Parts: sequence; structure tokens; C-alpha cells
Amino acid sequence: MSIAFLLTTLIVVITPGTGVVYTLSAGLSAGRRAALVAALGCTVSLVPHLAAAVTGLAALLRAGTPAFRVVTWLGVAYLLWMAWSALRDRSPLPVDDPRPPRRLLLDGVLVNLLNPKVTVFFVAFLPQFVPRTRRGPRSGCWPTVASSC
Repeated sequence: MSIAFLLTTLIVVITPGTGVVYTLSAGLSAGRRAALVAALGCTVSLVPHLAAAVTGLAALLRAGTPAFRVVTWLGVAYLLWMAWSALRDRSPLPVDDPRPPRRLLLDGVLVNLLNPKVTVFFVAFLPQFVPRTRRGPRSGCWPTVASSC
């Protein structure tokens, strides 16, 4: 692991994104348990991004295929829908009306799953720190710190 990767990851992690804002708003409006459920949803939604990066789908999306455009436009559509919903909603902030845990979890998953920052990190940014000289699972040798493959 290089120092550049560690510094870059630190910058990405400490920069608050939509997942942090969503988790904070859930916690402020419904308490600690709601914040934990929202954070769990945001964390679970990282699994598809990680799977895309690990399986090579990230390279396919990075090549500028139509699949990348679909993912991009889905993210744009979701962000526009959220903005439109926020602008249309005239009700006061529902502090005393907690959402059920299933809804908090689903919203948390959607917030990070369709978050362009997370997608860009896993698809375009993270792969550049993976050394191309290391062998992977197909060669029968997983790269480790003390690997002698």
C-alpha cells in the first residue's frame, strides 16, 4: 500500500458525502438507532461497487461503454428526483415522525449506491492504485504483504 493511496483514501473518507449527510439527518430526526440503521444501509451499498471493481466490471465501465452512461444517468436521475422531491415538499421537518428501519436501510442503500462520488472512487480512481504486476486468484496465488508468488 503506497503513501499516495493512504493519503488519497483519507481525503475521500474525511470529505463528507451524501451518506454522511443522510446518516446525520436520520440521527438528528430519529435518534441513535436510526443513525446506525442509516449508516448500515450506506455501508451495505458499497458491496456492489466493490464487486464491480474486483470482478473487472470497473474496467469495462471505465472504458466508456454504454453501461457507464447508464450508471451515470441513473445517478443523475436519482439526484434530480431527490432535488425535485425536496423542492415539492412543503411540510415541516418531521422530527417526531421516525421512519421505519426498513425504509431507513433502503434509503441508505440508494443514497450510496447511486452516489457519483462512490462510483467514481471505485470505478475510476481505486484501480489505478492496484499494481499490474501482482498475480491474482486465477494463477492460484493471492497477493499478500509477504507474498512469494
